Amino acid sequence: MTAHTAPPPAPPIGLLVELTHRCPLGCPYCSNPLALERPGAELDTETWKRVFGEAAALGALHVHLSGGEPTARRDIVELTSHASQSGLYTNLITSGIGVGEKLTGELAEAGLDHAQLSFQGADKETNDRLGHYSGSWERKRAFAGYVTTAGMPLTINAVIHRANLHQVGAFIELAVELGARRLEIAHTQYYGWALANRAALMPPRQEVERSIALVEEARARLKGELVIDMVIPDYYARYPKPCAGGWGRIAINVSPTGKALPCHAAETIPGLEFWNVRDHSLGDIWRLNPAFRAFRGTEWMLEPCRSCDRREVDWGGCRCQALALTGDARNADPACHKSPDHERIVATATAESESGREALRWRSYKQKVEA
Repeated sequence: MTAHTAPPPAPPIGLLVELTHRCPLGCPYCSNPLALERPGAELDTETWKRVFGEAAALGALHVHLSGGEPTARRDIVELTSHASQSGLYTNLITSGIGVGEKLTGELAEAGLDHAQLSFQGADKETNDRLGHYSGSWERKRAFAGYVTTAGMPLTINAVIHRANLHQVGAFIELAVELGARRLEIAHTQYYGWALANRAALMPPRQEVERSIALVEEARARLKGELVIDMVIPDYYARYPKPCAGGWGRIAINVSPTGKALPCHAAETIPGLEFWNVRDHSLGDIWRLNPAFRAFRGTEWMLEPCRSCDRREVDWGGCRCQALALTGDARNADPACHKSPDHERIVATATAESESGREALRWRSYKQKVEA
């Protein structure tokens, strides 16, 4: 009898690289791990360039240059140029702080295709408070102008939670004012720092539903002028989102020190060994690393996922969320209404959304807590 061998996975579509965990902001919902990786251990320039070349050879189409704040790297122009020359579409995910007109021009000349700029609030006071950085509002607005003047498409990213949910309409107006082509209204996803701050960030369900209606109205009104994407809170969803498009299906994350991950929070799952790009090629990691294969496809699934007709739509949802909320990464993501834990997390969300203001744990190497 011939043993069954699983077919090799299709190539990844994209690569998200956290070039550094250094960042001027202290956002309390940051997707970086609580244990931030130190600058002295970051990959060097040549290793990152090799990774970009391997990604292109593997079949990836685009690279997201992220962090932390990716422009904290002194080699950001060189890295952008190499990624572009490798044939990858390049997207800079930035706070905009410290990125002046000169650097923006150099990045454009190096082949940067797109810039994604975060705003923490739709006015100066809210933005600077939630980013934990005084003066960031003016710097972000200036960077937006540099991008559009250089002729690059601009996306505004707004992470939404209880402290700024009332500003969804203002974020839409801000994006139009700044000449953005796309706006992402992304309700907080509760991993990393956001999970640590969940009680202070969880919005009331009724306000979430109003924000969804507001976005739908704006989509119709601004069709052809502004594309608006929206990510709703998992805790109020009926079905889960596919984890990063499905675990090990379409994307690879690489941490500042070179760990290759199927998603931002994958390291929270015990028992998985994540190979490092210092020691393995990206192709070998994608095809052979047991961590990438652990939840790829459907063979690993338990009920109710195993027999669900959506098992190849949402791929069981988020493994890290299943672990965090049920204690077992193999369980159905409790964001799904079919999960036996679903009502419990809805109750948790409701209680936390009504809990009143809580202390925030600002993103920091020092992991400080402030009111």
